[in-house]
Amino acid sequence: MPYSMTGFGAAEGPVAGRRLRVEIRTVNHRYFNLSAKLPSDLTALEGELRERLRRDFDRGHLSVQARWSESADGDTGFAVDLDRARLVAARLREMQSALGLGGEVTIDLVARQPDVLSSAANGTGEVPWSEVEPVVAKAGAECRAMRAREGEALTKELAHRVDLLERSAETIAGRAPERLVRERDRLRAAVAELLDGRAVNEERLAQELAFLADKLDVTEELVRFQAHVAAVRDALRSDKPVGKQLGFLAQELGREVNTIGSKAGDAGIAQLVIGMKGELEKFREQLENLE
Repeated sequence: MPYSMTGFGAAEGPVAGRRLRVEIRTVNHRYFNLSAKLPSDLTALEGELRERLRRDFDRGHLSVQARWSESADGDTGFAVDLDRARLVAARLREMQSALGLGGEVTIDLVARQPDVLSSAANGTGEVPWSEVEPVVAKAGAECRAMRAREGEALTKELAHRVDLLERSAETIAGRAPERLVRERDRLRAAVAELLDGRAVNEERLAQELAFLADKLDVTEELVRFQAHVAAVRDALRSDKPVGKQLGFLAQELGREVNTIGSKAGDAGIAQLVIGMKGELEKFREQLENLE
């Protein structure tokens, strides 16, 4: 069953003596698009991260955020540069005095300055991808599971839209012969009125009726429409990414519906075509979220 492109997954685990938390959020996008926010000591691993996620996600915009939560022994995972903090506090007081400003130089203000707080020293150095990968894989699996649940609901909705479209097409197929009979009778009556009692050239009239029947016939369009519907149902049963394929099929369905509408010549069929166009628009909207 196809996957949705909307999902979320998170995982946490021990990495390089600390605990790493990875969160993955995905939304719809035409292609695979990654936006990663990583701690400075993990930025070198963005290439491996991208390749690993491409194995699980074919399409979608992926927002990945990784952060250190704490060290493995329960430490806060932060270090304080006291010399830097003293220097920052002194410079802030100098600026306060020079500008004649009031207020206090608080610990919150000092702590917010660059390089006063940093990751703990026990986590410095190169972090191996082999330790990061299991956490990323677990977060990706959770996100895929949510996308699968969303995809199941989305597939049911798309299948329902297809059922409604097929029902309308079957109604049109049933009305089409009646419409031809009505048009034939209308043409006969119009010709008889124009001739004002003179004999009708049956051969000429038969030619005109044949031309009219060919002009109004929607059999080919309905056959192609049914073929596209069958292809849509096959795609919805697939486990592979089918969003692009279904987008193409929706375009083809729309082309057949438009042609049927142009040949309608019948108020009832015209109303059915309008309804089919509305269902197709809803189909396309839902399709935007399918992988």
